Amino acid sequence: MAPETTLAPQFRTAETMTRRRWADKWAGGLALLTLTACMTTQPPAPTPLPTTGGGNVAVETKPPSAQSQSLALYYGRVQADLLVQGLLRVDGGGVDTPFTDTDLVRNFDRIAFYDEYAPNQGFQKPSDQAGGLRKWAGPVRFGLEFGASVPQAQRDLDTKVVQDYAKRLARITGHPISMGNERSANFHVLFMGEDDRAEAVRRMREIEPGVNTATVGMIQRLPRSIHCIVVAFAANEQSRTYRRAIALIRAEHPNLTRKSCVHEELAQGLGLANDSPKARPSIFNDDDEFAFLTTHDEMLLMMLYDPALKVGMTREEVLPLVREMAAELVNGPPGS
Repeated sequence: MAPETTLAPQFRTAETMTRRRWADKWAGGLALLTLTACMTTQPPAPTPLPTTGGGNVAVETKPPSAQSQSLALYYGRVQADLLVQGLLRVDGGGVDTPFTDTDLVRNFDRIAFYDEYAPNQGFQKPSDQAGGLRKWAGPVRFGLEFGASVPQAQRDLDTKVVQDYAKRLARITGHPISMGNERSANFHVLFMGEDDRAEAVRRMREIEPGVNTATVGMIQRLPRSIHCIVVAFAANEQSRTYRRAIALIRAEHPNLTRKSCVHEELAQGLGLANDSPKARPSIFNDDDEFAFLTTHDEMLLMMLYDPALKVGMTREEVLPLVREMAAELVNGPPGS
């Protein structure tokens, strides 16, 4: 179908939502945060930075509120606890995490064809029914925005992380993936803190006027156990072609878990929308063993964006092709 360029506010789009959720195990050691409480002051609008690299100018940021500081302390302790357990690995997998082509096919099936949440229904669990293949048909252009609470040094670091990751994703998929500017971006990455909550809601509504009210409400009341989230939009509920996406990365995360959020949400926003407890080594698994995209995950993306796999194909059409691709990726070309 022809790409849609405008969307009336009442038009209901098809939304695919995924999120990163880590164990809420520090609740006993920290004061509970009331994430739905109204802020006493409206934060100023974020200052977008250039997304093509270089030339960033210093910006003034407001001191974080007590609520934001408490959240940052909590996430710092979560990261430290995961690291003590040997989780959040950054090695991409190794001899201790072998997988076969059969494993790869099984994981592709579960991650590419099923949903983590029911479309257009916030955090409601989905039906266990496979959908058609979803991905981007046109170029993907990441655009970064930062809340007023995010300090300059953190903005510079996050910009570099996304720039490098965009290059990696483009190389893996063979799909046109790059950094965009404020006008050309279609995959919006919002680095915003608790003090920027109202701004995040406003920007979501501006970027996607037809965003479902359940999705907006979810951002307004996002619990601290949800560390980051991405919502991908198709033109309508019948379409499987992504045309826009919005990722929200909490600014209170320490560097490692913030970068981990970037890796997972941006990859899931390309079409690998689900998680699976059987996927290993993988970031598409809620066990937090790996922080960054693994070799296994690269193979999933390679298969997803292979030209033989078309948007909207059923799993019955795709799986025979994926079996051949997986066998070659894991075992090498036939006869090798």
